Amino acid sequence: MRIAIASDHAAIEMKAALADMMREAGHDVDDLGPMDASSVDYPDYGYKLAEAVASGAAERGVALCGSGIGISIAVNRNPGCRSALVSEPLSAELSRSHNDANVIAMGARLIGIEQAKACLEAFLTTDFLGDRHQRRVDKLTNPPHLETAS
Repeated sequence: MRIAIASDHAAIEMKAALADMMREAGHDVDDLGPMDASSVDYPDYGYKLAEAVASGAAERGVALCGSGIGISIAVNRNPGCRSALVSEPLSAELSRSHNDANVIAMGARLIGIEQAKACLEAFLTTDFLGDRHQRRVDKLTNPPHLETAS
């Protein structure tokens, strides 16, 4: 699988560890930066990651920042992305099986690298269940008008 990964300065160590893990598992990893711990703005890297996933340059994405919140918000600005902020493997699994998330977001200041690896493993090995979940995911892509939502 081709996977894009990006972070801010707070998650540079986690990004390197997760990129290594994915490469060791045989994935093609596109590290979108940053390449050192100099202070950067997480939206810049979130938008870059979202473009890679939405354009099809990457099948999935890994977004990291201090809390995971800011970069996840940036990624979700792109309608071609469904980024799920997770902190444990069950949420990572459900983000794939129920929500067809194509980006996982995590906070380096909130979870350790081993927990992040467990989340990423669940995210990468879980398939979307489709069926009744598909119509819900379709509504994420094409939101119905509020007055007709049921």
